[in-house]
Amino acid sequence: MGTMITKEFIRKIPKTDLHLHLDGSLRLSTLIELAKDQGVSLPSYTEAGLCETIFKEKYANLIEYLEGFRFTTAVMSTPEAIERVTFELVEDIIAEGVRYAEIRFAPQLHICDNMPIEKVVHAVSRGIEHAKSAFNKTLRNGNDIPFECGIIVCAMRSFNKYMGSYYANLLRNLSNIPKKDVYALASLELARSVVHFTKEDGLPIVGFDIAGQEAGYPAVNHKTAYQYLHNHFILKTVHAGESYGPESIFQAITECHANRIGHGTHLFAKDKIADPEIEEPAVYVNALAEYIANQRIPLEVCLTSNMQTIPEIEKVSNHPIGKMIEHNLAVSICTDNRLVSHTSVSRELELLVSNFNVGKRELKNIVLAGFKGAFYPGSYNEKRNYVRQVINRYKMVEQEESTLKD
Repeated sequence: MGTMITKEFIRKIPKTDLHLHLDGSLRLSTLIELAKDQGVSLPSYTEAGLCETIFKEKYANLIEYLEGFRFTTAVMSTPEAIERVTFELVEDIIAEGVRYAEIRFAPQLHICDNMPIEKVVHAVSRGIEHAKSAFNKTLRNGNDIPFECGIIVCAMRSFNKYMGSYYANLLRNLSNIPKKDVYALASLELARSVVHFTKEDGLPIVGFDIAGQEAGYPAVNHKTAYQYLHNHFILKTVHAGESYGPESIFQAITECHANRIGHGTHLFAKDKIADPEIEEPAVYVNALAEYIANQRIPLEVCLTSNMQTIPEIEKVSNHPIGKMIEHNLAVSICTDNRLVSHTSVSRELELLVSNFNVGKRELKNIVLAGFKGAFYPGSYNEKRNYVRQVINRYKMVEQEESTLKD
């Protein structure tokens, strides 16, 4: 890390995490405890054993990376368990200086006989609210800004009968139609639930996402769900460009009206363009990057996660975030999965400043881009006021750092 930006400074500044999967961010100790209580079989019941067998430092590909989620989702089988892991996640991120987060999860993964979708979503909301009540008074008393949080509901690009009873029943009942149409129906049903929860129940759902294996399961399959959300003014993000090329990002923006892009790692990978009608890949990639820059479409960048799942990114300095910054794209630094990737926002920012030409000014711009690109659970004016608080807090930390050096 450069001498100008210290770990302590990164820890103190207000930060965001806009790409944070609940079921990828459990505490290992909680996973083990819940598994024992619920009779869920794990490969090991020690933290070291789980890190050796499931939650590794490096994975062969995205599919292997996602393997651990079958254990984390298995223990999130009751409202109490879901509320607990949500509360603990908020507690952990507040402790490292995150002041705004968007917790995303796929509620359909957790639906079962005694837990309909309403109970799943309300459990996450309760976990967030209880954590805010527990910690925000202390933050205010310490002249810090309050923690704010929104929920992003995820649909799955594809699924199988082993991913939960909801999916198993859907596949069985609709076995006479193509699977891609079944996937589309599931995402549309979830989209309708999101509109209901926001309008009728007043839950802090701030956006919609689609996750899962990208290659072979294009986002356009879920166009109907995204159009429905678009018609109801729900903000949208899409996992795109993580394990597929620039065309996936273009599709997310044009077909699904994405307000943000999850990952966007292969934005500049002209060699991954598969459409034969794109005769000049380099021109296409440059035009796409310029469009994203001009429209200020934020990219949710997850450095460690990408290194774990994309073999060609052998080290941090190979990550395309350097190009993203050079093109003045709106990037925010995220964790993706705190458990699966063994990381935190502070660690991700440390990797950024240690491996790229990022000084204090660039770091401030990147951090503030996270707050400005947030799907804030309030009015636009409320968001502007909150961002102003963030800027003032950031300046205060800068001044404290300067005074210590003097």
